Amino acid sequence: MAVEYLKKATKTSATGEDDTRRIVSEMLADIEAGGEERVRHYASTLDGWTGDIVVSKEEIAAAAEKVPQRLRDDLQFAHERVRKFAEAQRASMTEFETELSPGLFAGQKLIPVNTAGCYIPGGRYSHVASAIMSVTTAKVAGVDNVVACSVAQKGQGVPPAILYTADLCGADTILALGGVQGIAAMAFGLFTGHAADILVGPGNRFVAEAKRLLFGRVGIDLFAGPTEIAIIADGSADPDIVASDLVGQAEHGPDSPAWLVSLDRGLAEAAMARMEGLINALPEVQRDAATAAWRDYGEVVLCDSREEAAQVSDDYAAEHLEVQAADLDWWLARLKNYGSLFVGEESTVAFGDKCSGTNHILPTKGAARYTGGLSVGKFIKTVTYQRMTEEANREVAAVTARISRLEGMEAHARTGDDRLRKYFPGTNFDTDAA
Repeated sequence: MAVEYLKKATKTSATGEDDTRRIVSEMLADIEAGGEERVRHYASTLDGWTGDIVVSKEEIAAAAEKVPQRLRDDLQFAHERVRKFAEAQRASMTEFETELSPGLFAGQKLIPVNTAGCYIPGGRYSHVASAIMSVTTAKVAGVDNVVACSVAQKGQGVPPAILYTADLCGADTILALGGVQGIAAMAFGLFTGHAADILVGPGNRFVAEAKRLLFGRVGIDLFAGPTEIAIIADGSADPDIVASDLVGQAEHGPDSPAWLVSLDRGLAEAAMARMEGLINALPEVQRDAATAAWRDYGEVVLCDSREEAAQVSDDYAAEHLEVQAADLDWWLARLKNYGSLFVGEESTVAFGDKCSGTNHILPTKGAARYTGGLSVGKFIKTVTYQRMTEEANREVAAVTARISRLEGMEAHARTGDDRLRKYFPGTNFDTDAA
């Protein structure tokens, strides 16, 4: 494999994990022991928020009045597309019952979880789109109780646009909390009395680690880290567009990887040459984040063939993957590992992040090797059941008894024996282990 790195990252997604794990573990233990009082303490000391934690209906209504009509229209546009896509996902999932052998019926039921906790990032950016992605999808799945939380800004509370959007999408309760304390409050059922069955939503490394540590006690959407983008590009790609898209994701934060897998040296070098200028043209906060992200986590890989490029891309298993290359159908059929795929120059990560319909809560740090992103199915338990006639026991009970005895599980075997004696008195069955 002739792979050449024109730019190599100096940091990886594992950088700084140990400190993060220690801090989050201590906070979760403290909050579980101290309850709502400790949550209020962290909200005050970390975010400067001393107001009400549960946002009232009156506050939500007042916030809605502050949202301009054009923004309301845009949020409705995004909500409708995400909802329609989620509804199509739900329609693709079916319950069924099948007869496996005469008298033996097995089936599948789809049962939504009772309570979902949806984290909506605030902080550096006000992620109204994350409210749409998480709350809407949970409601389409049929979740009865959706608790949303987002950080309250000092002296202001949760931004009006986030409150309006979470309410528009159907959140039943909104908490003015961010960070680990927000995740803990939803997981432990603080302030609501409804402990989350599943926690979903993007967040910083502390939020991601809190979800990871709580996994098992509650479900989570996926293991996530800082957002990622990979772009596969050949000589037909526009270096201005390629560079623009890389910068578009790098602004998320100083630890957001941006990877370019190129089939053409000229394209790769041209895109690299544009990065500094595009980053420097950003406002200060975004400029600082993108500068660090590209410097420390950016990579450019030059490949000889498209099969080679596809393999490199699959090894990255990027959260967001764009393909700006010829023969798009080949790439769509070949690529395997990604959170969400953006096929052709006309589609870009930002469209999916904000309003085009697919979900933007996606796997990072290589998790796309084994999972997709947030979907209706994440909120639904696929459970099974079986029922059978007495006659079906003639075979099933006997086979069960023999296998159980082979395994040394005599009590299991006798549950089959007892049914055979009851349903078929006077009949001899061979239930001994082979």
